[in-house]
Amino acid sequence: MLADSFDFGLWMIVNLVFLVTSVAALVMAAMAREDAYRAADKKTKPFWLVILGVAVAVNLFVPMLFLSIAGLIASIVFFVDVRPALQQVSGGGRRRGGSSSDGPYGPYNGGR
Repeated sequence: MLADSFDFGLWMIVNLVFLVTSVAALVMAAMAREDAYRAADKKTKPFWLVILGVAVAVNLFVPMLFLSIAGLIASIVFFVDVRPALQQVSGGGRRRGGSSSDGPYGPYNGGR
């Protein structure tokens, strides 16, 4: 009895993590500009919106682990590959100017 409730609770936590990840990826994909996808040489915006939308729908309505994992993989690919390329092209990112040799406390001059 206790093991069954633990399994159900664990499944609910895993499903919630998958759902939050796919929703976050879908929102970020929707917020990016269409031309940024082409400039970054990635698939089109509608392609990613459909893929991530299907991932959200699967996590909401189809309780199959295999399909949920496929949606999670699509979300991870978006976060790891597509989103950084879109930020690079769009000019968004953490850099606020400065040199590539700047550290957290100022420029690094090689110990000179």
